[in-house]
Amino acid sequence: MKPGSQKPQWVVDKERNRKIEAKETVWLFGLHAVRDALMNPAREKLHLVVTKNAADKLAEAIDLSGMEPEIVDPRSFNVPIDPTSVHQGAAMEVRPLNWGSLADLAISGEGLPLVVLLDRVTDPHNVGAVLRSAEVFGARAVIAPRHHSAPETGALAKTASGALERQPYLRVTNLADAMGELRDAGYVLIGLDGDGDVELPAALDGVGKRPVALVLGAEGPGLRDKTRDTCDMVARIPFAGGFGSLNVSNAAAVGLYAASQKLV
Repeated sequence: MKPGSQKPQWVVDKERNRKIEAKETVWLFGLHAVRDALMNPAREKLHLVVTKNAADKLAEAIDLSGMEPEIVDPRSFNVPIDPTSVHQGAAMEVRPLNWGSLADLAISGEGLPLVVLLDRVTDPHNVGAVLRSAEVFGARAVIAPRHHSAPETGALAKTASGALERQPYLRVTNLADAMGELRDAGYVLIGLDGDGDVELPAALDGVGKRPVALVLGAEGPGLRDKTRDTCDMVARIPFAGGFGSLNVSNAAAVGLYAASQKLV
């Protein structure tokens, strides 16, 4: 505890981190990502930069949002994004979305009683693809650790193709603690790994209609030992032929489809 302070150091640190997060902004880019953000009333919008051509294409969304765009020449499109990004003449500075608590999303959130947990998946393109699949198959949330995971970025939003505005992406302090909270809420935690003890269809048959949390690890290392040990079971996706490994986003899509069919 700091001298003269009535608060424990961990409380001071937590409050400082919240203040930092409150100031964080994200630059979204691309017509689809910007349009969906403009249409999202929960998204705090700060600065919209568009070319005349992009403004015409986004006219309805801009009008509905009440934003006053900055119209720029395509040759002077100077916003703080990667110069190689395919921005299509549209970029917008926003605040990260606040999806609320894990308990609210998992217990009373929209969609099926189905969530995805990502263990240190740092590639924004993989996370964006998982968000798209989660939305398609009706999952309540995609959950990842605050550190060592892909943050909300323009690249992630573009890959998610609008899903970032609708599909909860909740980043938690500790993934194992989140898994424990989900178990207490009645979820069965199923890790997905090529070396799983049981095939996924059999694992889901044993779950019945109970809520399901699918847990996936990063490319290469897969599930960490602690994450694997925290799962109720570790399943593998059946495959034919000599190559049985799927990209994490593809594995998530297969898992989400299989689980969604059991829960409807």
